[in-house]
Amino acid sequence: MKKHTFTFIFLVSQLTFFANADVLNKSVQDELPNLEKIYHHLHQTPELSKHEVNTATFLAKELKKYGYEVTEGIAETGLVAILKNGTGPTVMLRADTDGLPVLEETGLPYASVATFNDAAGLSVPVMHACGHDMHMTVLLGTAKQMVQHKDQWQGTLMLIAQPGEEIGYGAKQMLAEGLYEKFPLPDYNIAMHVSADLPAGKIGYIKGYAMANVDSVDVLIKGIGGHGAYPHNTIDPVLMAAEIVIKLQTIISREISPLESAVITVGSIHGGTKHNIIGNEVKLQLTVRSYSDESRSFLLKRIEQISHGIAKTAGMPDELLPEVVVKEEYTPAVYNQPEFTQQVVNNLEQVLGKDNLVIVDPVMAGEDFSRYGRTKEKIPSTLLWLGTVNPTQYKEAKKNNNALPSLHSGKFAPDAKPTILTGVTGMTENAIKLMQKQ
Repeated sequence: MKKHTFTFIFLVSQLTFFANADVLNKSVQDELPNLEKIYHHLHQTPELSKHEVNTATFLAKELKKYGYEVTEGIAETGLVAILKNGTGPTVMLRADTDGLPVLEETGLPYASVATFNDAAGLSVPVMHACGHDMHMTVLLGTAKQMVQHKDQWQGTLMLIAQPGEEIGYGAKQMLAEGLYEKFPLPDYNIAMHVSADLPAGKIGYIKGYAMANVDSVDVLIKGIGGHGAYPHNTIDPVLMAAEIVIKLQTIISREISPLESAVITVGSIHGGTKHNIIGNEVKLQLTVRSYSDESRSFLLKRIEQISHGIAKTAGMPDELLPEVVVKEEYTPAVYNQPEFTQQVVNNLEQVLGKDNLVIVDPVMAGEDFSRYGRTKEKIPSTLLWLGTVNPTQYKEAKKNNNALPSLHSGKFAPDAKPTILTGVTGMTENAIKLMQKQ
């Protein structure tokens, strides 16, 4: 008798699950035409980091219309939207809002033709080449679904529209301005980031380190210049720079464990003015990437030690050793808390199906969403990859070994409908499950 009772309860719970999934899918499907319009608008009106004024105004207007309590002006152009629905956990969902100085080459009817005058007064093209328009669309879609399904959950939903992600500014500044003091402290943090290497309809995940520490490092190498015909009377900064560039690569190949991942790339090298002149300085610009804080600290220390060591060997006095400057706006590594990530994946499988959840590899790109889980509260956080590639194009590209347009490319163009549908359905399901009524 007890066995039969258990079986009956299990079957009823399964029927409830499938019914709820169908209801949610239908609800999001009904909203797709409006969400597509929102996506097209956001795609056509990108704004650069720290200038997302019109974007913030648009988001605030939509969220207020849905019934959210919206606070604007956090980190200049960021906003926080709160929806309270009884007693329960607080779930934070984040979207970033800034575009990039990239010329759009997609040929889409809603392609961006926006421009912006940079610091030098030059007009530059602007595009949502990293998919932040999709992130915002998914956030708005989820916001509306959570209102429509308030009978399914209880707690507090906290939505973040964060500016300046592309320059490592927004998350740090929002936290510095009291995000966790002025608003409810989240119990969970979730973000989705578009993927240019997953078909639309799929969501990628990884437990543990998902994205890298990203540091920008400037190295000013000083020399003693003179005539190119008399190198023995000089100390050549170009030669020192060449040695430093090569030696830096041995940090990765000989000083970091083969089981650790790290990158040092010299992206820029400038020095000298003329064929027959040995100049007084060379400037290097580096990007340095790692996962653990220990590896990051080691890499930065060794860059300075190697630069100073080569200059000393060349005969430079202590007062003219290279200046190594680590830029303040670094991006810490994204760490997906394993147990929480598995909980999120389990929730997604219930509404999207197990086959649509894909384990992906960590990448060396950076994302400042990481900061929200690195405060003293150690809030469980996870960042998911939202597939964007048209499934047919994806299969063809993989079959023929063709490269797909990457993030930050002027040709990057998500397959909008299935991407929006998957993103909103998945994000809504997770928020509801994390705050589900008992």
